[in-house]
Amino acid sequence: MFSLKDKVALVTGANTGIGQGLAVGLAAAGADIAAVGRSAPTETQTAVEKHGRRFAFIEADLSSSAGVGDIVAKAEAALGPVDILVNNAGTIKRNDALDFTEEEWDAVMDVNLKTLFFISQAVARSMVSAGRAGKIINIASMLSFQGGIRVASYTASKSGVAGLTKLLANEWASKNINVNAIAPGYIATNNTQALRADEKRNAEILGRIPAGRWGAPDDLAGAAVFLASSASDYVHGTTLAVDGGWLAR
Repeated sequence: MFSLKDKVALVTGANTGIGQGLAVGLAAAGADIAAVGRSAPTETQTAVEKHGRRFAFIEADLSSSAGVGDIVAKAEAALGPVDILVNNAGTIKRNDALDFTEEEWDAVMDVNLKTLFFISQAVARSMVSAGRAGKIINIASMLSFQGGIRVASYTASKSGVAGLTKLLANEWASKNINVNAIAPGYIATNNTQALRADEKRNAEILGRIPAGRWGAPDDLAGAAVFLASSASDYVHGTTLAVDGGWLAR
């Protein structure tokens, strides 16, 4: 039920951290991986191939939605029809709301929401035209549920991801395409190194997490395999928090 043997997964932003953990987790379950990003994810490729799975790198700048059709075409030319899409690529800008610029707003919304929608559309069109079932997994955030501070465009984009996940599920469930999201909690990656190095902030964060520890990228792999596999065939439009209990506190 949880096997992804010979499925093809298109994963954006798979170089390091969460995206790498998701790609390797899917490969461990049997999927071949097409990784999309600006630089070759050599470490991810090595880990995927250790599981005996095929790997293709598709170079693309996801700050623009132009060319998402080419991304899907290249993935399918390299590995075959895409069965699973993981929209992981994202960016963040920090500034007080009073000082937030239009450039900071657009830079985040373009990657986190606009490109996410249009690459989902391109993959879904391919699935529908071929009469194939498929799985789309968006990466949301704790800020899909909470407001945060100094990250106006990030909060707006991740709230949008949660809403868009529901919208696409409503439209595509009847086409045998499951659209769901994963909302990671505080995960130990390069992006959170500064927070973990700040003793006071680190203690505050850990004090709220019932599990008592930061998450690791590997902690998200099981949720991704579930949402990518036939085990989740009747799951549509949900945002699954993988947060060590953060939201429950």
